[in-house]
Order: sequence, then structure tokens, then C-alpha cells
Amino acid sequence: MDCKKLFGFLLWLFLLSGFEGRGQVRVPRLISDGMVLQRNVPIHIWGWASMGEEITVDFDGEKVKTTTNEDGRWLLTLNPKKAGGPYNMEIDGINHIEVRNVLIGDVWVCSGQSNMELPMERVREKYADVIANSKNDLIRQFLVPVRYDFNGPRDNLSSGHWEAASPMTVLSFSAVAYFFAKEIYDRYRVPVGLINNAVGGSPAEAWLSADALGEFPAELATAARFANSAYRDSISAADKATGEKWYERVWTEDKGLHEEKPWYDPAYDASSWQSMNLPVFSWADQGGPAENGVVWFRKEIDVPAAMTGQPAKLLLGRIIDRDSVYVNGELAGTSGYQWLPRRYELPPGMLKPGKNVVVVRVINSSGRGGFDPEKTYSLIAGGQTIDLTGSWKYKVGMMTSPLPSTVSFLYQPTVLFNGMLAPLVNYTIKGVIWYQGEANASRADEYRRMFPTLINNWRVRWRQAELPFLFVQLAGFMPVRDQPSESQWAELREAQRLTLALPLTGMAVAFDLGVWSDVHPPDKEDVGKRLFLSADHVAYGKANIIYSGPLLHSVRIGHNKVKISFDAVESGLIVKGGGELHGFAVAGADNHFVWAKAVIVGKKVIAWSDEVPHPLAVRYGWADNPQGANLYNRDHLFNDGLPASPFEARKVPK
Repeated sequence: MDCKKLFGFLLWLFLLSGFEGRGQVRVPRLISDGMVLQRNVPIHIWGWASMGEEITVDFDGEKVKTTTNEDGRWLLTLNPKKAGGPYNMEIDGINHIEVRNVLIGDVWVCSGQSNMELPMERVREKYADVIANSKNDLIRQFLVPVRYDFNGPRDNLSSGHWEAASPMTVLSFSAVAYFFAKEIYDRYRVPVGLINNAVGGSPAEAWLSADALGEFPAELATAARFANSAYRDSISAADKATGEKWYERVWTEDKGLHEEKPWYDPAYDASSWQSMNLPVFSWADQGGPAENGVVWFRKEIDVPAAMTGQPAKLLLGRIIDRDSVYVNGELAGTSGYQWLPRRYELPPGMLKPGKNVVVVRVINSSGRGGFDPEKTYSLIAGGQTIDLTGSWKYKVGMMTSPLPSTVSFLYQPTVLFNGMLAPLVNYTIKGVIWYQGEANASRADEYRRMFPTLINNWRVRWRQAELPFLFVQLAGFMPVRDQPSESQWAELREAQRLTLALPLTGMAVAFDLGVWSDVHPPDKEDVGKRLFLSADHVAYGKANIIYSGPLLHSVRIGHNKVKISFDAVESGLIVKGGGELHGFAVAGADNHFVWAKAVIVGKKVIAWSDEVPHPLAVRYGWADNPQGANLYNRDHLFNDGLPASPFEARKVPK
């Protein structure tokens, strides 16, 4: 071959390889092996290739073609399919893609903040039997990677894949979503796909698109500021410098690390240390320091020989804020986030027969430091358990001012919509389950407008005007108060209740499932079941079921009594546990609420107080933690019934 022909041949190969590179058919991460597609409705399949390229999708006996637009994008629609599978999907352009093991069933987006994000791994002790029996190839999850974006909506996710439930994989499933899916599967025997799309601590505005911020000028202004990369860089630099300076002081000034014998050394003499009974929510309540910094705790325990020479588990509840744990001078584990359960696995040989020394170094960066008294503190090995509650020695390592707060980019307006939600909206779904609100509790008035805006925003983006949207009302949290009082969490619950005015919404009341000391209550099973009851009514069209606890319908105020009517009481009202009805409060013109007496009369409640001869307002369950509020209805799934939603109602002036 002469040089001219060789050059032409090489040029042809170069051009061909370049053309093929540009023409590679691609699909989003969601469209991948193991995916679950929505049954009984048209199905969208989409992706990218070169401009004008013909794309063919062959699936379940149907072959559909389309051509990419000028941006190289393509989208086509498959006819509705019945539940079933597994199938393979063939996608062809210049190249060929095969998507294997595809199921058709019901797909739910599971979103919100940490109580939706919380994985089964975090509650594995509580649900050990459930996890052990979780193998089910027909329940699958796609875990959306956490990603924010200030530059506008992304069209794809950075990573992620579909996984079927098994004792190993289910540990990464959202606990609430898994129990929800399990109820759907048990009732309808169809595949269930969960798109787990939640971020701990995220406020609602982070999940709104930019065009939905129009009626929220403060959030719109914040979004505009953060769109400036120089502004973000300055914040990052300042926060990094502040954090490094604070922790440098902690490490360099902590006496426990810098004495001749460090305080975790089992040979260190701690006889002069003070004593404290643990666990205690705030160690300042037992004479410990009220400032921030480092406090060391030390306990000697006697370990039987039968517990040694094998793996052991050290359970230290929940510690506020961060800790490093030493056993006989060796580091057993460390945690940097106060809400994580402390479960440290000890290797064989770390424990020894007889005296053992457990040392906990706690860094408390803000607020009060302590140990959650509602959690378990024990050492477990060889089928035996040593209780670690009771007297511990303690000593202050160093004290300092609180760690200054920092700015989280994850929580700014629009950024999670852009980075995590926008890539999903072409994927046809059955509905949304949502567990969020804690991050907006201080702005409940705004949430009354923002939450309905979010629901409508998502329905528009999914092009599903009747998209079922089910949500969890905030669980009970923080100490119980003896007297009626104002409450930001109650205000947020009221905003959630009022959102039920939107069609095709449902709410799982959960105040009775909370734990006063933990913003992440471990009972995720009942939350999932209550969400399913709402789904069965709202999304699956079951009209004659008990899908909710009693919901306020109307209030009539006459003379000195308040007569309250409820929806969702076809089964009747009950006092859970019997006895008197609690949780009602009334107020007059001075807006001072006092506890009210209340009785059930048929399907209504009558409430009154001798202290308020002319009531103008009534509240039920109006508290951060409405423990003791006991108005329920009867329900076949929950033997004790379903709780009435907290509410506030006022007499409308004539």
C-alpha cells in the first residue's frame, strides 16, 4: 500500500473511531441491571447519543424507535406492562446496551432527611429477625448518592445501582422504606422498587427547583448568593480555618493525651478522679462541666475467663458529641457524629480474664455533653453480658468555647433538587414517601406554604399531576412538659396536617413512636406500616379501609364547651389504654392554654375547663413531645388503633 492510500485508510479509521465515540448510546444510572419499572402505566426510557441517531428499545415483546434531537438526547415511551419479570431490555444505536434482570412492579421515591435516610444497619439489633429473613429478589433499592449542585439541574447521577433485599444488602436500605415496601409486597405480591433519595438534616427548600422559589424571596436571595463560586469558596476557607483552629486546641491542650502516662493507659492512676453515674443526658446535671471541650471517663470491670479469647461487642449507647474508646489501652473504636449508635467490635485477645479498663474520651463541641439514658450500655461476649451503667470515674481534659457553627452547602435552596432529584424525574413512579420537617421546625409558618409548593413542584416535574405523596408527621422529641406550652414542633406538625388539603396526599401520624432523647426514633416498622395504610387508600384506591388516625374535621364552640368532630373515625374513637382522655387544652381571649377535661361522645370529643368559661381555641397533642395524648381510633392492623393527629383550632370571629 502506497503512502497516499495508507494515509487515507488511517484517516478513515480515525474519523470512524471518532464518529463511533460521539455516537455511543448512553442511558442514565437508573436504567441499569436489576431495575424495577412502574407497572400499568406508560414507561419512559431515555438517554443520550449523537444528534440524529436512531435508537431502538426492545423490551417484553415491544420494539420502539426514536431519533435523538439536536442536543443528542432521546426519550421514548413503552406501552403499559403488567407486573412481572425478570426481563432483559435491548437498547441499540451505533452500539448495543443490554439491561438485565428487569422487573415490573411499583416504584416509590423515598425522600426527606435523616429519618428516611436512616438505614436498617442503624436498627439491626431491634430488627435482627427481620433482617435475617429479608431475602427477597422482588424488593429492590436504588441508593441515590448524596450530591449538591449550584449550577442547575443535573441530568444523571454520579453513581448508584439496584440491589435486591437480602440479609447483607438490606442493611443499606432505608428502614422506613423497607418496611413500607414489605407491606406492599405482602399485600399485592408485586415487585417493589425503592429509589432512596434522602439527606440527613436537609430543609425543604433544598429540594425545590429554582422556579419554585418565587414566593420565597429570602430563599431566592440565598440561592442567588450561593450561585457565586467566589462566595462559596470564601465560606469554605473560613469554615475550614475555624474548624482546624478549634480542633488543634482540643488536641494540643487535652491533658489526657500529654501527661507522662496518657489517661487511656490501664496503668494510669485514676484514683483521684471524681465519680459520676452513667448514663446521664447532661453530665453537668451530676456536677460535671457545663462548658465544651474534652472529658474522660474510666471504668474498671471484672471479666470472667469465659468471655475472653473470642470476639466481643461493646455497646455504649449514644454519646454527645464524639468519642474515642479504649479497652485495656488499645483503641476499640471512634465515632464523630452524636446520633450514631456506639457499637464497637472487639477482636479476640482485647479482653483478658479479671480486671479490664474501659476509657472513653468524649469531645463535646456544643451544647451539653452526655450519654443518652434511653440506650444500652453493656459488654457482650460468649453469651454473657456485663452491664456498664452505674459509677464511672471522670476528669476534664480541657475546656474551651463552643465550636463555631459552619455552613452546609447541602442545605442551601435548590441544591439537592439539582443534584439528586432532577436526574430522576423522567423515571415513571407510583408515588413518593417523605419523612422530613425537623430542619424546618423553626419556620413552620413558611412551611405551611413551602411544603405544598414542594409537592406541586415535584408533580409538575414528573408530569404526573395525580402523583400520590405520602408523608410522616414529626415524631415526639425532647422532654415532656407538665403544662401546655408553645412548641415549634407542634407548629410544624400543624403545617403538615394542613397539607392534607392537597389531593392525593396522606399522612402517617408518628408522635407516639418518638423517643424524647433521640431525634431518630428506632421504631421504623410502625412508621412504614402507617405509610402503607395511607398508600393503600391514596395510591391503591382502597376506599373502605382505616387508613389514618382521627383527623380534625370541625370545631363548634358553645357556652363553656368545645365540640370536636373528626374524619377517619368510621371505626369509632377510643382512649388508648382506657381511663381518662388526655392531651386537650383550651384557651380564652387571653390565649393562655390550660389542660382541659375531655370525653368521647359517639364519634366526637367534648372538651372544657372550669378555668376557661368562654373558650375560643382548642389544641390537642400540642407539644414537642405529646406523650400521654391518647385519642385513637380502632384499626385491624394496629391492635391499639391509630393515633389522632395533633391540631389547633380557633373560633372564627363573626
